[in-house]
Amino acid sequence: MIRFLAVCWSLLGVTILLGFAIYRLSQHVLALEGYSLSALQWITLIGFTGFMAYSEGYKGFQKGFSPRVAARIRYLKQHATPSLACFAPFFSLGYFGTTRKRQLTVVFLTLGLALIIMLMKYVPQPWRGIVDVGVIVGLSWGLISFYIFTWKALSSDDFNYSAELKS
Repeated sequence: MIRFLAVCWSLLGVTILLGFAIYRLSQHVLALEGYSLSALQWITLIGFTGFMAYSEGYKGFQKGFSPRVAARIRYLKQHATPSLACFAPFFSLGYFGTTRKRQLTVVFLTLGLALIIMLMKYVPQPWRGIVDVGVIVGLSWGLISFYIFTWKALSSDDFNYSAELKS
């Protein structure tokens, strides 16, 4: 039972993290409705959205984050303890129980994202909305790929992705 709860809590935690970000950013995108974008702004919107789909969605999430987090959720399905279950989302994201390199990457990525979020508060519309469209596309791609990889990790016997567990 504890393993099932750990898996559910981890799935819910990651979903809340990504889903809340998508929801919050969508408010800035909806604010674009009142703007008439210039040709430069349209080019930036299309170009940045494509860039974010590839770099954040495909390279960041689909090729890195999603399979790794799914592998760690698979580990929880097989090995969760009560204490690990309590912090399952943090374990799955790689804040602990992983290699030193991965843990440092996760911490510095978190700090970097927090800094970018703070700085984005000073970007005026419509530019903030334009940037947020790209970020939403990347995050949405990430959430979908996370669900697909997690489904594969939990439903198949063969899932050949590393959980990058601490040695």
